[in-house]
Amino acid sequence: MAKYLVIVESPAKVKTIKKFLGSNYEVSASNGHVRDMPKSQLGFDAANDYEPKYITIRGKGDILAKLRKEVKKAEKVYLATDPDREGEAISWHLLKALKLEDKKVYRITFNEITKAAVKESLKNAREIDMDLVDAQQARRMLDRMVGYRISPLLWAKVKRGLSAGRVQSVALRIICDREEEINAFIPEEYWTFSALFAVRGEKNLLHAKYYGTPKNKATITSEQELELIKNELKDASYRIADIKKGERVKKAPLPFITSTLQQEASKMLNYSTQKTMRLAQQLYEGIDVKGYGTVGVITYLRTDSTRVSAEAEKSAAEYITSIYGSDYAAGTGAEKKDGKKIQDAHEAIRPTEIQMTPSDLKDSLSRDQFRLYQLIWRRFVASRMNPARYETVSVLIDADCSATQSYEARTHRFSVSASKVVFDGFMSVYADEEEKEESGIIAKTISLSTSLTWKEFEQRQHFTQPPPHYTEASLVKSLEELGIGRPSTYAPTITTIMARRYVIKENKSLYITELGEVVNRIMRDAFPTIVDVNFTANLEALLDGVEEGSVNWKTVVSNFYPDLDEAVTIAEKELEEVEIADEVSEEVCEVCGRNMVIKYGPHGKFLACPGFPECRNTKPYLEKIGVACPKCGKDIVVRKTKKGRRYYGCIDNPDCDFMVWQKPSGEKCPECGSALLEKGNKLVCANENCGHIKTTKNP
Repeated sequence: MAKYLVIVESPAKVKTIKKFLGSNYEVSASNGHVRDMPKSQLGFDAANDYEPKYITIRGKGDILAKLRKEVKKAEKVYLATDPDREGEAISWHLLKALKLEDKKVYRITFNEITKAAVKESLKNAREIDMDLVDAQQARRMLDRMVGYRISPLLWAKVKRGLSAGRVQSVALRIICDREEEINAFIPEEYWTFSALFAVRGEKNLLHAKYYGTPKNKATITSEQELELIKNELKDASYRIADIKKGERVKKAPLPFITSTLQQEASKMLNYSTQKTMRLAQQLYEGIDVKGYGTVGVITYLRTDSTRVSAEAEKSAAEYITSIYGSDYAAGTGAEKKDGKKIQDAHEAIRPTEIQMTPSDLKDSLSRDQFRLYQLIWRRFVASRMNPARYETVSVLIDADCSATQSYEARTHRFSVSASKVVFDGFMSVYADEEEKEESGIIAKTISLSTSLTWKEFEQRQHFTQPPPHYTEASLVKSLEELGIGRPSTYAPTITTIMARRYVIKENKSLYITELGEVVNRIMRDAFPTIVDVNFTANLEALLDGVEEGSVNWKTVVSNFYPDLDEAVTIAEKELEEVEIADEVSEEVCEVCGRNMVIKYGPHGKFLACPGFPECRNTKPYLEKIGVACPKCGKDIVVRKTKKGRRYYGCIDNPDCDFMVWQKPSGEKCPECGSALLEKGNKLVCANENCGHIKTTKNP
């Protein structure tokens, strides 16, 4: 019979950890939190020193009953929930729910689910850290205060189903502020101007950009200004004024933390933050790997520390030296030092065993898991390698104009620079393709005495661009830089504001909806403190103080709630109701003849008759892509299989059977006449026997 009980959060970890510990240990899962504040009420007593009220979460009674039986049999109980505030709080709730005060109870944490890490955690068992628990309690209560007091107000003043949140409302404010910035942006004209020169003995022309004068860099803001410069250069003679050669170093990237993993997975793999975290959780909890058994292949995924353990440093150095050579191994890598509080008990996100290369694991992982693991593995290996070195050369070309003017007035300057990789360093593992290429070309034989022959000018008009719309990746970056939220909150925050339809995503960019604008306006007018970036960041700093033991958690919540309560009371009296009309579609209700409106349900959009409750007719919403069916000429719409995979088919299905997996472009194949489908930056013929491919202009 097992003497010791280990309780983890996720059932996915049970089998893995049980295998590491052997027959003396029983391993069970709590399936996350087992207690929480009641859903039907605020959950704390403001008159009684903000004491929270906890009850068993619905559906967790059977799990707790099973755990109580196992606790009775065990000599010792080890609480092995995740190594963060949330995990510490779950352990504390288990202690209370299972009445473990009189048992031998120990808290253990491990940053990776490997045999060595789990065994080591048992040697370093400790008591529950109440500072961490209190920090989580304070965060939970602050979030509950905002959500439970403001959300009903939005229901009453706007529409049912809306929500406000301490972090989500600030994220919405940030997106709205960017939208206002874009709308207020006024483009300014500017021109780029270049001169092309022939160099004796070289096939390629030297392409030099206009700089200004020897003393001042200039920006050309109009065509008239450009024509004046060109007029002065009519009879100019050109000479090389200066050549500078040097070396540039590109440092290796830091290993991933939660936010940078989400950003790079979005940029490189086109994964949403939610998908990235789901896949990373699977990689952390355990994969059945051939030759290794079931093992966690990456370290803990919620971290803002770039620290790497000494063992991992040593292992990485040995691996890099054996595979790439000693010139590539950097020894101890850099760590992020920006003055912000980080949870340094954690490590960066890295592979648990550097020897488990992506190719070794390819057959054990799904395609999405493999791509994410490969990204994490390459980033970690690169972070332990030496910088890349570039050879740089910069050439200044002066155009001497009329001799009747002063030197400054009669000289225009052009410049050209180039760089070449002389040592690829970390880029041998982790780099964009464009980083590996040479930047510009300069003849190796060029010197101050080289004769230049002017060939032609190139000019192009431009207009300054507004700041870009936020993407999930850039929003995560902004939230991190502003100190809003923590690693565990980025993905759920973005998921929530999209699920509430405050924001929609198109081609990676996030756009504010009318509903989002209304909610943001209410929050900004009625609760300016809640959506103030600096206030929210300061609140995060106070929560860090609670975790460190320097701030009392009840002081934080008691200072926050009275002001919120007063603001809600005023808003209930003063805010006017806002009506958000449903979007009217072109579809006509076949029952009563009204134009149907677009509604949102648990599974997405659907069409409903606006005559409800007299007319209850509904039908699926089919999103048109603006392309005609190549078979019958009717609209092509987005559809989904029973398993949720997206495809494109004719709206007249089943009468028309046109169906493809890639999005039709609307163009026809010039060779066989079939539809051309969008695939990356190419258009591919739908007829597999044809094989025609067309590259688009904007990849």
